[in-house]
Amino acid sequence: MNAPPAASDPHERATHPKSRVTGRATPGDPTPENLTALVDGRLPGLLGFRVVAADRGGVTAELDVRPELLAPNGYLHAATVVALADTACGIGCRLTLPEGARGFTTIQLSTSYTGTVREGAVRALATLAHGGRRTQVWDAEVSDAATGRAIALFRCTQMILYGVEP
Repeated sequence: MNAPPAASDPHERATHPKSRVTGRATPGDPTPENLTALVDGRLPGLLGFRVVAADRGGVTAELDVRPELLAPNGYLHAATVVALADTACGIGCRLTLPEGARGFTTIQLSTSYTGTVREGAVRALATLAHGGRRTQVWDAEVSDAATGRAIALFRCTQMILYGVEP
């Protein structure tokens, strides 16, 4: 089956009959650039989130550490790490929604921090741990992009939404 043509504006709803995401549609051509464009003007975009690689098995995303993303103690703010990991997992969920699903929402998340950074870039590798019809569970390891040293382990549960769009 051929993929639908990409919309000229990545924020427009896809017209492909299998498009099932509410709000900003997943592009017909889910390249890293098109997936990154989904977050433009939203919190992840403001943080500098970018997709590096994505497929149905996982998503790799990064953001550059900048002074405004640091906590008052001078280290990367915990909320920045959560935003990176949760957004990578959310994009993965968009790519793996079951047939007939209209979208998803995060219903649970947890993060265990094992380190931090002050500069450079951080990378999240999000992988699908459970892909059911009602829920998906995603894991993400967040690491220092330069050294590969883990700084956080993240897990979230996504509730799959069906029915009429809001």
